[in-house]
Amino acid sequence: MPIPAADPDERGRPGRRAGASWNGALPRGLIVLLGLAAAFVVISGMRASSSLIGSAFLALVLTIAVHPLRVRLDRHLWGWLATALCVLLVAVLAIGLAASIVVAVARFATLLPQYKDDFNQALSDAMGVLERVGVSTEQIRHVLDGLDLGKFLGLATDALSDVYGLVSGLVFMLALVLFMTADGRSFGHQLDAVATDRPDLVAALRSFAHDTRRYLLVSTAFGLLAAVLDTIALTLLDLPAPLVWGLLAFLTSYIPHIGFVIGLVPPAVLALLEGGPSLFVTVVAVYLAVNFVIGSVIHPRVVGNSVGLTSTLTFLSLLFWAGVIGPVGAILAVPLSILVRSLLVDADPASRWLSPLVANRDPA
Repeated sequence: MPIPAADPDERGRPGRRAGASWNGALPRGLIVLLGLAAAFVVISGMRASSSLIGSAFLALVLTIAVHPLRVRLDRHLWGWLATALCVLLVAVLAIGLAASIVVAVARFATLLPQYKDDFNQALSDAMGVLERVGVSTEQIRHVLDGLDLGKFLGLATDALSDVYGLVSGLVFMLALVLFMTADGRSFGHQLDAVATDRPDLVAALRSFAHDTRRYLLVSTAFGLLAAVLDTIALTLLDLPAPLVWGLLAFLTSYIPHIGFVIGLVPPAVLALLEGGPSLFVTVVAVYLAVNFVIGSVIHPRVVGNSVGLTSTLTFLSLLFWAGVIGPVGAILAVPLSILVRSLLVDADPASRWLSPLVANRDPA
């Protein structure tokens, strides 16, 4: 029986069977590697331009927050006046936020030097206790070398310098808010025009704006509750500047899970210097009872139910965005994660099966 001749297109191609064809699809492993490489490049670029991204996204979040007010003002006022009032409101909020941080850090820096003698006495008492329990003098000296009130003051001064750098970016952010607020008047009509071709994308963007406003509302309510309770407790304990530390507790409440720890440091240090270990333990216990329960137990659950982010994903988002963008990323971790979920999961029907893994809801 004669052997059929090989197809001319298959000649010179060892290892391929006659009639075999390649459909052009890349291997799954290669796709994963390419995706990881692309993600690495994107993250590196975001880290290199973190200040720009942080200011721009903060401006976007503030614009989204005041947009319902802008819509109501448009019904009764001229468009330019409604825009001016919204920008003025955002400016007051942003300047008040920056000023509050500056006041808190400056107040902490000015109070510390007043307790230098108390700090040295506390170290001497601690050194005596450690010697009585058998700790060697060399080990104690090694530990005490790292405990210097001047270092705490230096950290506060450095933080104050960083805050002033953040304040310098307010002009850029407010300019973005002005442009975004002005464009927001017609943005709804633009989305309606796009919805005919990309309904899933438009629905995802609207969901992002809605979830962001809901998150800000929930965080503000819980932050105010914790701040009021902290201020009352610190006032009853006769700690210096209780209003400042209550305001700091409110500001740090926007940082998920660990924000209360940042707000605890200044009053806890002052409590140790002012009243010794007993007052220190009392302040820490109050913050754990109030801020930990509200900020790390109740708040994440309510946020998860409100915006559809699991507590684990919220915590991982905090670590990721703080590492990529910095302090602003820690504050905006949840809105940033909502945006990423909206663009990569909600806007793509093919990826919507991932929704139960990253959200407290079933895929649509």
